[in-house]
Amino acid sequence: MDEERVRTRLVDDIGTISAGDWDACAGADNPFLRHGFLSALEASGAVAAETGWLPQHLVLEDPGGGLLAAMPCYLKGHSLGEYVFDQGWAEAYEAAGGRYYPKLQVAVPFTPVTGPRLLVRPDAPAADLQRALLEAGSALMVRRRASSLHLTFLPESEAARARDAGFLLRTDQQFHWHNRDYGSFDDFLATLSSRKRKQIRRERRATRESGLHIVIREGRDIRESDLDAFFAFYLDTGARKWGRPYLNRHFFSLVHDRMPDSMLLVFALRDGEPIAGALNFRGAEALFGRYWGCFDYHPFLHFELCYYQAIDYAIAHGIRRVEAGAQGPHKIPRGYEPVRTWSAHRFADPRLHAAVGDYLAHERTEVSAAMTALRRHLPFRRGS
Repeated sequence: MDEERVRTRLVDDIGTISAGDWDACAGADNPFLRHGFLSALEASGAVAAETGWLPQHLVLEDPGGGLLAAMPCYLKGHSLGEYVFDQGWAEAYEAAGGRYYPKLQVAVPFTPVTGPRLLVRPDAPAADLQRALLEAGSALMVRRRASSLHLTFLPESEAARARDAGFLLRTDQQFHWHNRDYGSFDDFLATLSSRKRKQIRRERRATRESGLHIVIREGRDIRESDLDAFFAFYLDTGARKWGRPYLNRHFFSLVHDRMPDSMLLVFALRDGEPIAGALNFRGAEALFGRYWGCFDYHPFLHFELCYYQAIDYAIAHGIRRVEAGAQGPHKIPRGYEPVRTWSAHRFADPRLHAAVGDYLAHERTEVSAAMTALRRHLPFRRGS
């Protein structure tokens, strides 16, 4: 790559970038990296300076202005909506007289899903351009007088690239279900221990016998009234969990308009009216569970809508895995397995960089030990 012929440009509105050019770099595997999803966040106002997410996307272009690589980046005045928690670092640094905010965040806002963060066009030199993006991000950190640069939920290969560039690595875990070429949900159940198999059958039977009717709506079949019903569930869950939901109603209409084939809604109906719902996004290899909510409590309904219906759908459509969101060891008895996640961090102050580096060395050991312990509780029969 002729580095002198590559231009770095800062973009504060993803809508000014061609969707085709961005998606050529982002690829088709992960719906959250698509231009349609990121632009819906900005166009709806969910991501903006006023919400503490100022877009500062970095793009690399050839001499003709063609997009070679891109990095979704935001200047942030808080640590909300990230799911890689650094508030303790912020408090410690500010107690020592430092200023932690603003910081730069390379991520998909409000979305704890692993995916590429160093986006490169397939016919371009990936290694060189990824290094150039990391260098550009580090230079932007200095220019914006930010305390730090964070890349969260990136794949292990990009984490290794960041480590080689001097970033600190952090690990955590999520729980994913893996499709081992099952022909049916019963085929999956057959791989579980007898006790876990009976537990899941009992939970699913309770939902069937509750009088609720489960329906799936996807793609263009999703109506605005469906989005209205789901948004009411989303608001209720958000209010109970973190006080103020991050997304607004306009976002869901925009993202459905821009990428309808990626969306899947699962509703529980009583007398034809939704009383609970779960929203999923479909990628090339995975079904991603994102949001859920309900107005009436029913035992095991959360498991049915968010986990078992997702597994059913993945098996029926040949999808390789289900990612059901952040946290949740309670997913293990239901066939979800611990998977390591990665983030990369660089700090402008070398003292803070060193202190966080020491902390992360111990934390990685603890995460590995926790994952090993959790794997002992997987519900599968021996030999499955």
